[in-house]
Amino acid sequence: MPQHADKKLAARLLKGDRASFDLFFNNYFPRIYRFALVRLGYDHDLAEETAQTVLCQALSKMSTYRGEAPLFSWLCTFTRYEISRQVKARGRAQGDTELREEDPSVRAALESLLCTTRNDPDVAAYQQELSRLVLVTLDYLPSLYADALERKYVHGDSVRAIASRIGKSEKATESILTRARAAFREAFESLVAEEHKLGGGK
Repeated sequence: MPQHADKKLAARLLKGDRASFDLFFNNYFPRIYRFALVRLGYDHDLAEETAQTVLCQALSKMSTYRGEAPLFSWLCTFTRYEISRQVKARGRAQGDTELREEDPSVRAALESLLCTTRNDPDVAAYQQELSRLVLVTLDYLPSLYADALERKYVHGDSVRAIASRIGKSEKATESILTRARAAFREAFESLVAEEHKLGGGK
């Protein structure tokens, strides 16, 4: 969502517009949830609780949002603080969760990974790492791309259903999916290459 659109959304939220609240929640809850999930050791309940807390905090402080940064980046500031608080309160070992995950160039999602299933326990660690990389990439995916890809490859929605959901024609939706897949493939490959290099080629 462009920053001018973010600022307009913030203004409508301050006026108590219900439709804007629904848009805000539906757009940002999944992204903040994923952002928190990676950093909380894949504790789904805690990530959900964190996302809910962050959105409530952000709504109460929306008057301080000036539009100088994307709304998602602003929300991530609240999320990092809340994660830090949760980690301290629960005595959890947060570990090396920041790494390259803050790289804003990671912006898309890769279809082949979203539909991968591995049931062999011998590759559980590999699958978890693969999932982490997908979630890291989705963190920075434009919300339209993220929603379209998740609905197509995670939920199994048809192009028609996705088009109805996002308010686009089927042809436009197919184009969005094509661009999202291509963007993810490039970004994901770059992320894997960087991890490989920083890991000493292991």
